Amino acid sequence: MGDPKGFLKIQKRSADCRPVADRLRDYREVTLLRIDRHNREQGARCMDCGIPFCSWACPIANDIPEWNEYLDEGNWHQAFRLLGEHHVIPEVTGRICPAPCEYGCVLGITDDPVTIRENELAIVEWAFREGVVRPRQPVHRRRESIAVVGSGPAGLICAVTLNRQGYHVTVIERDDRIGGLLRYGIPDFKLEKGLLDRRIEIWKEEGIEFLTRNHVGVDTKAAELLREYDAVCLAGGSKVPRDLPIEGRNLAGIHFAMDFLTQSNRRVMGEQCCAAELIDAAGKNVVVIGGGDTGADCIGTANRQGAASVTQIELLPKPPEDRPPDQPWPLYPKILKTQSSHEEGVERLWSIGEKRFAGTHGKVSGVDCVELRFSEHEAGRLSFEEVTGTEFTLPAELVLLAMGFLGPEREGMVAELGVQLDPRGNVKTDPNYMTSVSRVFAAGDMRRGQSLVVWACREGKEAAFGISRYLTHR
Repeated sequence: MGDPKGFLKIQKRSADCRPVADRLRDYREVTLLRIDRHNREQGARCMDCGIPFCSWACPIANDIPEWNEYLDEGNWHQAFRLLGEHHVIPEVTGRICPAPCEYGCVLGITDDPVTIRENELAIVEWAFREGVVRPRQPVHRRRESIAVVGSGPAGLICAVTLNRQGYHVTVIERDDRIGGLLRYGIPDFKLEKGLLDRRIEIWKEEGIEFLTRNHVGVDTKAAELLREYDAVCLAGGSKVPRDLPIEGRNLAGIHFAMDFLTQSNRRVMGEQCCAAELIDAAGKNVVVIGGGDTGADCIGTANRQGAASVTQIELLPKPPEDRPPDQPWPLYPKILKTQSSHEEGVERLWSIGEKRFAGTHGKVSGVDCVELRFSEHEAGRLSFEEVTGTEFTLPAELVLLAMGFLGPEREGMVAELGVQLDPRGNVKTDPNYMTSVSRVFAAGDMRRGQSLVVWACREGKEAAFGISRYLTHR
């Protein structure tokens, strides 16, 4: 520690955001990077705890106190070297990870926690700015080749880890560009796509081969991959959205959130969309059903498209603003989270049930809702009932369903391979991340279920280790 009393002298300083009026005019990144002096000061707030619960809370076990100390000292090279030992894409998690590490920060018990996520981002952006981020070629090449199907965070981290171990790795993606959810699901105002492109170019120089527009199970039979490669890793994500099959669901103007976000991201990239397929919020009353991150992304996107109003409704009760007693430190608490999109214009409603979609001339015009009353049983389970006399209608010409995902797509690759599924419908694996089919592995949301980006990173790395163990000892 440069200053053992740094956390007593320096207050938390988060990164600033661009003014709402400015950022709603474009899709550029909302958050502004802090200057280096402020980053070093924030690194000095780390107490270098004897037991670093921040590292315990981080799924990829970042050496957080150590690189914070280097940051405090101004030793950016060592900070980046240590950060890179555990992490492949800190420029991504430094922007979109919900930072479970910060909820495990010991300082957070009595004060504001260390700005771990922003410190991580500061280190990697310094490294890119100074030209320190360079391709890492493997020392030796092995003879085995591996196919990774899916180019979201789990697939990419799996591919990079295996490539650096010397394997020949090919990433196969059904879309026309690499990135998966990072490219098509996350709006540019949270993660500009040039950040992905600069990293992918480095991985290409490291020797990873990327194949796009190749839908395994459709364009390429899964059996062909097993004949061509020594191992296959399935990292196709959890892409089956949860639906809301109530009266009026067939009305035009009701869409899954990911369809809306994917199309918007493509339009931001300059792609054209035919009028018949356009999902646009301009001039419309928009209702977002679902209170998670995807719902927040829909809010920010709808406001940038010029929505007349945006309302977000959530089935569950409003979370507490402070850590509840049954979720003590250092656990990741379920508390109210306000994102930049919420600051840009939205009405948030909790404990709301949807009764039916109203419509005229085949198009949605509103959502009939009712307030709900929740009660908790001894087992800790919640049940709810409708509150009589609280029915109301939200005007809506565009409804976006952002209620989460049910698991991986079954048709095509999963069905063709015949891999077993677990009771939740995800691909079942053994502790080595191998599925019920020999030489076929799985990682990320496809195996774990819908989760955080940092857990996808962990999954990809662990699957890579499992593949390497298998190929080494078979």
